[in-house]
Amino acid sequence: MQLPQWLARFNRHVTNPIQRIWAGYAPTMGILEHVGRRSGRFFRTPLTVFWTDDGVAILLTYGPDRDWLKNITAAGGGTLKRYGRTFAVTDPQVVTKAEAAEHVTGFGRVLFRVLPFDNGAVLLRRG
Repeated sequence: MQLPQWLARFNRHVTNPIQRIWAGYAPTMGILEHVGRRSGRFFRTPLTVFWTDDGVAILLTYGPDRDWLKNITAAGGGTLKRYGRTFAVTDPQVVTKAEAAEHVTGFGRVLFRVLPFDNGAVLLRRG
């Protein structure tokens, strides 16, 4: 399942500004900080994030054609704020959901597998 594009646009302008207030502290959430590959602007994108053995996994709920993914791929990474701590993430790898599920650890492992999104995931190493 892939969420519709109208919802992605709505979230970008309405939901994301609200989520930026608390997403860096909430379970299963994080704020990905990245720089626009063409604009050079600084962006903060709230996402659902799962711990892996050497970093994090992010499900591609709206598919792989996302600006945040293009930006971190062009830059080789970004920073992630999670549970109040900020750390570098590098080496973005787009993989299938099944491939990413093999790396997800802890409580999130079950949740990651049951979420109905099968458009792939991004693995990022903690830098």
